[in-house]
Formats: sequence, C-alpha cells, structure tokens
Amino acid sequence: MREKQVMELSKQEYNLSTEVQEVYKLLRTNSQVEKGLSFLEKDNDFTTNEQIELTAIQAPTFQEENRGIYYQNKLRNLGIENVEIDEVGNVFGIRTGTGKGPTLVLCAHLDTVFPEGTDTVAKKIDGKVFAPGIADDGRGLASVLTIIRALNDANIQTEGDLLVGATVGEEGLGDLLGVKTFFENRNDIDGFISIEPGEPDRVIYLGTGSKRYKVSYRGPGGHSFGNFGTPSPIHALGRAIAKIASLEVPVNPKTTYNVGLINGGTSVNTIAEVGEMVIDLRSNSQYELVALEEKVINIIKEAAQEENLRWEKENDITVDIELVGNRPAGTQKPDSIIVQASVAATSVIGFEQILSEAGSTDSNIPINLGIPAITLGGGGDSGGHHTLKEYYDPTDAFYGVQQIFLTILGLVGLKEVTLPLLSKIESGD
Repeated sequence: MREKQVMELSKQEYNLSTEVQEVYKLLRTNSQVEKGLSFLEKDNDFTTNEQIELTAIQAPTFQEENRGIYYQNKLRNLGIENVEIDEVGNVFGIRTGTGKGPTLVLCAHLDTVFPEGTDTVAKKIDGKVFAPGIADDGRGLASVLTIIRALNDANIQTEGDLLVGATVGEEGLGDLLGVKTFFENRNDIDGFISIEPGEPDRVIYLGTGSKRYKVSYRGPGGHSFGNFGTPSPIHALGRAIAKIASLEVPVNPKTTYNVGLINGGTSVNTIAEVGEMVIDLRSNSQYELVALEEKVINIIKEAAQEENLRWEKENDITVDIELVGNRPAGTQKPDSIIVQASVAATSVIGFEQILSEAGSTDSNIPINLGIPAITLGGGGDSGGHHTLKEYYDPTDAFYGVQQIFLTILGLVGLKEVTLPLLSKIESGD
C-alpha cells in the first residue's frame, strides 16, 4: 500500500440520504448485527495471532504463491465456496447471499515490499507487534478472515453475494497486477472494498494515478579526453532531468513528478555508453496525468536530439522509453452510496468520518472503471510501513473491522431486515 501517499485529511459535514439513515437504524438495533459486532471485539487477540501467522510467510511482490495457497486454505476452512487461485495468484471465493442483491468484493493484498530472505517473524515488545509487513497488509488479510468469522458466528445471510479474498502485485512495480487481472476476468462486480492498515474513521474514495518510466539513453562511449566531442548519454540524461525539474504542474488536482533513480557510466574518465533514470509521475486527475506524461516524453526525446546537435551528430544518442508502471486515477462523488454507507457505519461505532485525499491502492482500478469502491482501515495503530521497523498495536483494533462489517451489511443488505444500498450494475457483453 504505501504507494498510498495519503495527503491532507478533511472532516466533512454529511447529510446522509433518508434511505441510508433508515438502513442503519435497522442494522444497529438488530440482534444478529449486535452479535457480529460483539464477536469482532472478542476475536481481537485471535485476529492478531492470525495476522502474525500470515506475516511470517514471506510474500515479496511476484512471489506470493506460498502465502496465497495458505490463504486459500484459510478461506475454505471458513466455509467460503469455490476458492480458486487465478493465473496471476489472486485468491478468491464466494459467500453467497439470497441471490437478490449485488456482488461486493472484500479483499486485502498478499504481497509486501520486502525481498525474499527478510525475517518476517514477529516480535512482541511493550504491547506492539514488530515485523516487516505486519500492518501492510498483514492487517488487511487478517481483517478479511475475522469479518467472515463474525458473519458465520452471527448466522448472517446477506441479500447480495460477498466475493472475498486477496490480490497479488499491489505494491511498487507489481503495478496493481492482481486487481487489474481480476477485473479483466469479470464484469459482474457491483462494488469493491479493499482493506489496508489504518484507523476506522478514514476512508479513501479517490484514486491517485501514476505512470512510471524507465528511460535509457545509449551512445558509442569513449575516453573522456581522447574521444571528447562524442555525445554522452549521461549528458543527455542531465538535460532531460533539468527540464523535467522546471515543469510547472497543478496544485489542485495535485500533480507531481520525480526522477527517483539514475544510473550510468563506468569511471570518471569514460564517456558513458548508457545513462538511465526511472521517473514517477502522479496526479489525482487522469487528464492531468496524461498531459504531464506527454510533456515528459517530449522532453526525454528532445534531450537526445539536443545532445546530438551539440556535437553535430545525428543519431549517436538514442533513447529507449519503457513504461514500467501504470496506475489509473479515478474519482467518484463524496456522497456516492458506498461512501455514505462507510460514513453511517463509522457513526454507529462512535467515530466521525474523515475523507482522505486520493491514494494509490487496489481501489484505483474499480474507481477508474466506474465501479463504486473504497479502501478502509483494518484498525489498530501502526507505523514504520515499508521499513524493517514496521509495527502494529492491536489495542482496540476491533473498531476497524466493526466499521467494515457494518459497511458491508449496509451495501449488500441483511436478509429479511434491510435491502441492499448498493445497486446491481447492468453488465454488457
């Protein structure tokens, strides 16, 4: 997740629709719902232990297989039907409703940013649990499981179907591979909830888009003195970086650029044969992201031409531009039904909802496709994400899963109690 650049947070006055208010009046006084909420509080310690258990199974991006198989068995043991692992490693099964409602996805991501061989066995210190990946997204994975247990314990049947599981490739250069593949294979999804580390009063409902490019300038190279006058890939790289660094971009919608990696050359007295950089472009607007991308690509090409012209050469310097990351931006209204359900659920457990600014999570893909989607926090304090000092504090973490549990029930409906707030999306072939 912490591609997630969660930025400013804002409390917003909310006027919930009459429909949403009525649904949550019924839910918060229902004995089955109360039993489910109570279960989640009692299950807090078990959930933490399961979180530790899952985190201990190493799962670098593109190497999630072992954790995926383990998770598949966990889902099957909880009665989830038709649990399958797809061609890229996503693990999903179904908890069927009455057949009279929408299909809602509930998931977390299997992968972590840590390379193979990282010690992910947890250590408990002063009430906190320390382990790389324990929060991101060990918490999300464990949250999905405890919510299923709560639904089972309270004998809850939903009107809509719950498609539950875990994705691969959410982090870094995984480039949302799992969720992209998931939606390429299905056109019957009506809503989507992903779980990341975070407090129960925050909801991400907007998607920050990003484009990442690996750029390689190449030339004949030579001796810095004897072959002086030969165009240099590193000099071309420098020209491009200087121009990119001078670009003006919108503050709102927030749009950014960064040259994060550079590489090239063999010695101080060698004209390099290769100069490389990796660029990260981001925006909360797909339009602005595309506009920035066009400007940067033009700069990259111009820099090669300018370095050749400087030494009166034609094609000594060439450039290869490789797209290595593509996460689409996405927007939806803050009063969309999926956000309203989250707000109402948060109120039931005694918190005031905060709408986070856009982030980069699995929800980017469905939001971009026009499918209602949010990313919610699994609860518990955490920090040090993406570092070896990552930690998770399970104190009162149950509030996070209680909020998600209530959001789910509002969206898919509780049999013979409430109708689903989420509408079925008409799919076309």
